[in-house]
Amino acid sequence: MSFGQGGPPWGGGSEPREQNPYGPAYGPEPGQPRPGAGPLPPQRPWPPEQGRPGATATPDWSALAEASEARGRRKRWFLIGGIALATCAVGAIVATAVVSAGGASDADGSPSPGTSQALPPLPGESASPEPSFSSVAPKPPPDPKDFVDSAAKDKAPLGTDTLFPGKRLTIGGRTYVKGATASTPSCAAATQGALGASLTAHGCTRLLRATYTRDGVAVTVGVAVFDHESQARAVKDQGPGGGVASLSGAGVPVFCRVTVCRTTTNSYGRYAYFTVGGFETRRAVTAADKRVFTAGDDISDFAFRQIVARGQSQASAAAREQ
Repeated sequence: MSFGQGGPPWGGGSEPREQNPYGPAYGPEPGQPRPGAGPLPPQRPWPPEQGRPGATATPDWSALAEASEARGRRKRWFLIGGIALATCAVGAIVATAVVSAGGASDADGSPSPGTSQALPPLPGESASPEPSFSSVAPKPPPDPKDFVDSAAKDKAPLGTDTLFPGKRLTIGGRTYVKGATASTPSCAAATQGALGASLTAHGCTRLLRATYTRDGVAVTVGVAVFDHESQARAVKDQGPGGGVASLSGAGVPVFCRVTVCRTTTNSYGRYAYFTVGGFETRRAVTAADKRVFTAGDDISDFAFRQIVARGQSQASAAAREQ
């Protein structure tokens, strides 16, 4: 089948048509209207920095960086402004709540909503006086020894029942039974040897005695009373020269009258105290008889503690009265 030479493939007139240099696939040339269409709108020129389609464009990196930095600043300012706004809002809410809480109260005591009340004034000076403290130092507690140093302060009752109480005495696990007791204002009459003269010379006013026994050993303790401590110390410092006379009775035979016995002498405050100890069988005491030495030390220590206790009890009573 043949279409004829030089004729167009679609038929029609024989008038020649101008050829599109870009080929039929591209349609009319740029700027030319399509068949049957109205006039084309004005064409916007391509930016010189971009060039026409298909041209290679070089981006302005400096401008892009400045634009990015500007956007970052705007975001930061927006964020700071938002935080400040939120803080102001929270502060306003808290202030409103405080004012509402401090509002006036209804008749039943409950706070009225939406009311405010002025803060109470600061308290002024108290009408009551401030506590005052004395600048004078408190008195020191009384010294117990002061009450047994002289008769002027030693006013507690004194007798064989207060100085030698009870019927038994236990010291260091050793128990002694109390025998006879005696008290006399004639101090020399209850002594042996030179002790009587010494007591009289230094003003002894009274001599109290008691006897204690344990396992065949008997010990008599005598406490001589003076008006002042110096008198009792003088008797003690005079040294050996007799001793207190043993006290028999209440089941205890006569002892330490015609045989060797062990004696002790000491003093505390206005009191001088003595012991004489030996066997109830009137056997002579030797250095090997430890039971006699132990019994004499126990009873002497007991007399010392009794005198100290007198001072302590009187000092406690005086402290309560201060």
